[in-house]
Formats: sequence, C-alpha cells, structure tokens
Amino acid sequence: MFWNKIKEFWTKKIVKKKLLNVKHLASNSPIKKVGIVFDETYFYEKEALIEELITNGILKENITTLVFKNVVKKNETFDSPFFSYKNLSWIATIDKKEVSEFIQQDLDLLISYYDIEKSALLLVTHLSKAKFKVGFTSIDKRLNHFMVDTNAENYKVFVSELFKYLKILNKL
Repeated sequence: MFWNKIKEFWTKKIVKKKLLNVKHLASNSPIKKVGIVFDETYFYEKEALIEELITNGILKENITTLVFKNVVKKNETFDSPFFSYKNLSWIATIDKKEVSEFIQQDLDLLISYYDIEKSALLLVTHLSKAKFKVGFTSIDKRLNHFMVDTNAENYKVFVSELFKYLKILNKL
C-alpha cells in the first residue's frame, strides 16, 4: 500500500513532465474505432455506457475496452482486459501485453472514462495512439482534445454531450 502511493506519486510526476511537450495533431477523419479506458474502482456501469455508444451509432465490434482496478483480488475474473498498479513500473511504463496492445491500436476516438487523476490511467491516455481523445474536465487539460464537464456517474449526459459535439465537429 505504502509503495503504491510512492509509485503513484512518482509516475504522476513523470507523466506531468511529459505533458509539457504535448503537441495535439488535428484529425478530420470520422469516428469508427473507439477505445474506452475505465476506472472500475468508481464506475461500475461499463456495459450501460457501451450500450449508449451503440445506440448513438458506434458498432459493438469497433469498441475496445481497458479496465483499471486499484487492487485485483486473487480469484477475480474480468470479461475485458484489465490492469492495476501491480503492472505499473517505477519509470512510468506498464508491463502488460493487453495494455501495450490497447495503446498501440489505431483508434479514431479514445474515451478516458475516469474523473479522478491516477497515474496509471493518465499514462495509458497519454501513450495511446488515438487520433481524438475525450475525457472529463477534472483531468489535466493537456491530455485530451475535448473535455466534458460532468462526473463519471452521469454517463448518459457524458455520451449525449460527446455526440452533440462530435456532430458539430463533423466526426460522425
């Protein structure tokens, strides 16, 4: 527990330093492939959020997810790829195959669905090769291209605002 707090602090410091040199590249391509990074510590309605995306025109086979959990119990099972602080190194890298594959995917949209800054989540969002990144306003402004001002429990508000602005930006 104590080492996780130190690792969290150290990794967050490294990520914040990397964010000083971020250059956002503009992309006019339409949204087809979507990736979602969840913090399952606070948000449990993952399937309902995915259903909202499907309702708004995103195909289910084009949605990939990655779940973060503070602590993973020994016999706990997940239906999608996951990672935890255990997979985070002291030099701000994540040593898990599923996370590396998620980061390297050529996504049109990355939804960073967490509203509390945790170094592992910030790192995945920062390293992602997604063309357009969306998150919450409570997270560092340099990380995402677009931010929605709500909290994670209001997933219907988040999705409606997201699609309203995606239509305005001609991303759909």
